[in-house]
Amino acid sequence: MKKKLSTIQMLLYGTGDLGYSMTNSIISAIFPMFMIDVVGLTPGLAALALFIGRSWDYINDPLIGYLSDRTRTRWGRRRPFLLFGAIPFGLAFVTLWIKPAFTNQTSLVIFYAAIYIVYELIATSVYMPYYALTPELTEDYDERTKLTSYRMFFNIIGSLVAYTLPLMVIGQMVPENSSRVILMGMIFGGIAAAAYLVVFFGTRERKEYLDQEKPKLIPSLKAALKNRPFIFAAGIYLFTWLAIVVAETNLLFYIKHVINRAGQSSLIMAAIFVTAIIALPFWNWVSKKGNKRTAYIIGVAFWAVVMILMILITPQTPFWVLMVLCVMAGIGISAAQVLPWAIIPDAIEWDEYQTGERHEGVFYSLITLLGKIANSIAVPLSLVILELTGYVPNAEVQPDSALLGIRLVIGPIPALLLITGIIFAIFYPLSREKYQHVVTELQQRRAERKRLRAQKKQKPDLKKS
Repeated sequence: MKKKLSTIQMLLYGTGDLGYSMTNSIISAIFPMFMIDVVGLTPGLAALALFIGRSWDYINDPLIGYLSDRTRTRWGRRRPFLLFGAIPFGLAFVTLWIKPAFTNQTSLVIFYAAIYIVYELIATSVYMPYYALTPELTEDYDERTKLTSYRMFFNIIGSLVAYTLPLMVIGQMVPENSSRVILMGMIFGGIAAAAYLVVFFGTRERKEYLDQEKPKLIPSLKAALKNRPFIFAAGIYLFTWLAIVVAETNLLFYIKHVINRAGQSSLIMAAIFVTAIIALPFWNWVSKKGNKRTAYIIGVAFWAVVMILMILITPQTPFWVLMVLCVMAGIGISAAQVLPWAIIPDAIEWDEYQTGERHEGVFYSLITLLGKIANSIAVPLSLVILELTGYVPNAEVQPDSALLGIRLVIGPIPALLLITGIIFAIFYPLSREKYQHVVTELQQRRAERKRLRAQKKQKPDLKKS
């Protein structure tokens, strides 16, 4: 019987997600507006810079995952990446917010695409190994949901911070405040780096996985593609994350232009994300009473309905009605944040059950790759929709066509993506009972391998005697 994780261990592990969640949400929420309203890029060219930068990770993620699977050090397989990558990660985040002296549109696209490529390379080297720690810390079905809930607590805190504090540092997104933007990058880049160092010093990897044979890249990729629970878990994650990214990217545009509540944006964000934090234990309870798949379907379906209702809000809608919808959205977002990540680790044991090896790094690299694909498609596509519908940078009043475009990317499109995620969840094949059977079988296999290794060590000693 494996020892349960303590609350402090879960908290220390969860702290790491503050780093990437915060920086990633700041980039999703503010970086497009920074490039458009501060630097002066058109929405279409800003979309191009983001697409080029994020597309690099189609290659980058699997390679980093493969390297972490094959790493063997006295600190473990994943933790060295946190130790040596944390500070470069923080510095790379700072460089994103540099406003160059030149103004040529083509040069600006090249500049931001290049520094974004560097940022994503360094970011992947810390957050992907961090995610891969989850299945290594516990094999318990419900404890994984609880551990993920702690991680999502910091994830949502990171999102809340991203949508409130940076704008307090910057003020208005105007060219005159470019020095405040770089100050914001320095503050939150430093916090993000510190979060990963906390995980390095606060966690320990299980030694039994260090003794396993180093997996090879092609067999690892084949194992992932043959792993049916992983394929469905990846589908759940992909479409849920697409919905989150689309909503995150356009939420400030929605608040500023559709409902004319820019001055109350911090309160609106707090209502959503504080509710999401409070709701985490509820979804942990729902999952424990039934299973992760059912909890996901209930929570995400609820959020999809709320997103549709959001498009009906106008500047004349009473503020309390908006706040009620924000609270309801927070409940759904909580389920969408925690449950896909709680489902994914179970496919790791299924992989070991089928192949006799563990490929956490490659599996999680494919998940983070799907996240990058979601970002590289959803964010630029959202900006293209804004441009096609006539969005005018820095304009206080937007044309009706632009307001319609913002409503589309804040309501119907995310709802449709969430429904697709639900379809994947309906056919997810790994139940609680089947998973428990797999874990029991694996524990017996490991015990037998340990016994055989002990016997081999004893044989030379017997010959000598």
